[in-house]
Amino acid sequence: MSKRKKIIISVLLLVVVAVIWWIFSSREEKSKVEFLTTKVVVGEIGSSVTATGTIEPVVEVEVGTQVSGIIDRIYVDYNSVVKKGQLIAEMDKVTLQSELMSTQAQYDGNKAEYEYQQKLYDRNKILHEKELISEIDYEQSAYNYQRAKSAYEQSSAALAKAERNLSYATITSPIDGVVTSRSVEEGQTVASGFETPTLFTIAADLTKMEVVADVDEADIANVKEGDYVVFRVDAYPNDEFIGEVRQVRLGSTISDKSLTTSTNTVVTYEVVISAENPDLKLKPRLTANASIYTFFKDNVIIVPSKALHFTPNAELAVGYTIEDCEAPNKVWVLKDKKFTAVPVQIGLTDGINTEIVSGLSEGDEVVSDMIFTELAPSAGASQERSPFMPQHPGSKKKK
Repeated sequence: MSKRKKIIISVLLLVVVAVIWWIFSSREEKSKVEFLTTKVVVGEIGSSVTATGTIEPVVEVEVGTQVSGIIDRIYVDYNSVVKKGQLIAEMDKVTLQSELMSTQAQYDGNKAEYEYQQKLYDRNKILHEKELISEIDYEQSAYNYQRAKSAYEQSSAALAKAERNLSYATITSPIDGVVTSRSVEEGQTVASGFETPTLFTIAADLTKMEVVADVDEADIANVKEGDYVVFRVDAYPNDEFIGEVRQVRLGSTISDKSLTTSTNTVVTYEVVISAENPDLKLKPRLTANASIYTFFKDNVIIVPSKALHFTPNAELAVGYTIEDCEAPNKVWVLKDKKFTAVPVQIGLTDGINTEIVSGLSEGDEVVSDMIFTELAPSAGASQERSPFMPQHPGSKKKK
């Protein structure tokens, strides 16, 4: 390459660099740094897990019958208030009374036979000891006595069963409460088999309810007895109900959640939440959407968590002075163009806000963030163009 060509290339490079420098240096837009402050407030802080469950009475008893027959009379209806031992229904007793009378007759006959054979055996035993009767006669009386005794005991057990079955025909309430369901009508036949048929469901004291909620396995480790709970029901969308975790059950429920491409196994645990229900708004079987607070504190000083991570940069904070301190946790206060570090002792955090145990008071302002704002060129400023850049038609200046 000749010396002339080298000179030409060098000149072109210088021209390109000069053009680029001119383009960027001609911009009049400038950036400005602004620091955002937040007031320290007193409030509540907590972290929660969500769960869905069903509202249930604390005590609920299913009343059934252990005998088959026809429902003769019903004395209660839905929402009836009942007392323990109160008569709520009766079954037809004709068949049961007939069975009792037959069993009673059998029992009486076996009892008479037993008493006769017992006296005969006692007499023959004395005679046998005195060798006044044969061995065969004595053994026969002992045999007859044992058979009569067995039949008597069997009929005694059958009589007790018949009496109990007749008592089952009179159905009473096992607890004080309210009838929440009735599954039979008068004249209906119920059959008692391997499973006792349910006639009524009685709930005790509906002013105290519980929510049986399903908590995902990923969250169950943080849930414990005594945790504060807030839940809502669709029936009262504007109302919040307060509860407390009473029990975390160890038994789990495993279900498969089928997706389009795979099947995921979902494991949940039942958590029992107790709740007061003085105005009876909460009704059995309502669906509750609960927030279980794994920790919760009220009336504490809180600041945004990002305020604890802010640190002023001397290069960005031009015109400001910075007064730092040595502390594991600190926030910054901005006053009269001066950043001052304030050491603080922190408590709980939910990720968004952090509790301040000491170092700040309500109403203090701390720096929480900084933002960059772009300043547009002034209205009267004309933007120069590079002579090498193409111009729109008609954009040439008039001479």
